[in-house]
Amino acid sequence: MQAIVAPRIATLDILRLFAALAVVGYHYFFRAAAGSPILMDVEYPAIAPFAIYGYLGVNLFFLISGYVIAWSAEGRTAIEFAVARFVRIYPGFVVCMTISALVLVLAADPQLPASLGQYIANLAIFSPALGQPFIDGVYWSIVLELVFYGWVAIAIVTGVFASLRLEFIAAMLIASAINEGFVGSGALRLVLLTDFAPLFALGMLTQYIHSRGVSPESMLLAIAAFALTFANATIGRDWMAAHYGVALPNDALIIANAANVALFLAALAVGPRVGSSAVTIAIGGLTYPLYLLHQHIGYVAIPKLAPWLGTVGAAFAVIGAMLIASWLVWRLVERPVQPVLKRLLTRFIDKAIAIAGRARPASLPSVQP
Repeated sequence: MQAIVAPRIATLDILRLFAALAVVGYHYFFRAAAGSPILMDVEYPAIAPFAIYGYLGVNLFFLISGYVIAWSAEGRTAIEFAVARFVRIYPGFVVCMTISALVLVLAADPQLPASLGQYIANLAIFSPALGQPFIDGVYWSIVLELVFYGWVAIAIVTGVFASLRLEFIAAMLIASAINEGFVGSGALRLVLLTDFAPLFALGMLTQYIHSRGVSPESMLLAIAAFALTFANATIGRDWMAAHYGVALPNDALIIANAANVALFLAALAVGPRVGSSAVTIAIGGLTYPLYLLHQHIGYVAIPKLAPWLGTVGAAFAVIGAMLIASWLVWRLVERPVQPVLKRLLTRFIDKAIAIAGRARPASLPSVQP
């Protein structure tokens, strides 16, 4: 099976940065001073009404992920897919998580503690399953990404991804509609991603239509996925209302959700006219470290800088520092480490498979009566 090289779309790299900065703005200008506990004694009352929209940047990430992961899985075995995802996610995660842990230890903020046990548990990414909180709160979405990757890998192994992909996507949407509309199971929400499945599904369907052309079945599923993104958008709104006492009104939420999808489709439509360059590649590269690094580091850094730089100056100074640190992580760690790690893992797996094959007992000769 020959892996298909996905087209690099510069506008998606730019859109990733937009989504990441939206999340950064949400955390710094709204989240930190909302709800309980209050994580920063610095407030931005003039910016907060706009920054509250930024949490929808995660939804935009999931849309993009559905599209990109569908390309990544094309023509790959499950092992090739798993290796590609591991080298893309894990090195940057470990470095950024280590940086965040060191900053939190030095800051010694009782609201944002970090311990050795917590650090070790976070190396597995699924740290709450080991009884430890995330080093940084944004990791919850990385867990959902990994669950999504797991389902795609299963679909590849079973042949479903190659031959029954629309049925696979339909099953995602049906599970989402049933659980979010009628059952309300938290376990199903985690295992089947039912709250965010329509976003992943719409991204996958966009890639399917892009690579195979429009069909009645794919368009019907795309319409269903699009409709479910609106229905499920109320989950986040209700959670925010319960935890922060404020949330987007229905009309604003509908417009923002539609804008997210429109931005995604516009980036794909314009993409062929915008050539990829060193700048857009760097923009796409620094987005993941920026997402991982910014939240808790910002919560401890902004209040310390505010007396000298002012509240707004402190926030933008930290954003600038996060962008530089993220570029350094991408340029000095992820970019050189990923191809080396991919080669090493591929060789290790190939050797393990060869050893397992040699260790398998030969078939016994038939015995003549």
